[in-house]
Amino acid sequence: MNSQDLARYIESTNGISKSWLLVQLRLKKLQERRLEISQEEYIQELAQLHQELINLGEWWLGIEDEVFS
Repeated sequence: MNSQDLARYIESTNGISKSWLLVQLRLKKLQERRLEISQEEYIQELAQLHQELINLGEWWLGIEDEVFS
């Protein structure tokens, strides 16, 4: 699945409000650009995405069925 397919999936499932899906989309776009950017830029952007994912925390605890179904 490429970033366009993932974006269509996110739109069709109303996933725009699901932060983890948006991080996944950004990660896929970064993966697709990997050969076009420097290693330093790639590592920096990857670290930023990792931090954003960590910052999401465990907000979903207790509402797993509602959020992930």
